[in-house]
Amino acid sequence: MTFLPLLIAPLRRVLLVALLTPALLLALTATVPALAVLPFLTDGTDRAVRLLWAHNAYLRTLLATSPPTP
Repeated sequence: MTFLPLLIAPLRRVLLVALLTPALLLALTATVPALAVLPFLTDGTDRAVRLLWAHNAYLRTLLATSPPTP
C-alpha cells in the first residue's frame, strides 16, 4: 500500500498537463493574431501588454497551485 501514493502523484501531474496543454495551445493560438494587430491600433500596445500580463498571471497561478511531486 505504500507504493500507491508514489504512483498516483506523478500520474496526476501527467494527467493535469495532458488536459491543460490543449487549452493553453488554443489560448495562445487565439492570442497571436491579437498581438500581431493590436500594436497598430490606437492604444493597442497597452491592450497587448495587458493581454500578456493576464496570460502570465493565469499561468503563474496554475503553476503555483499545482501540487509538487515527491
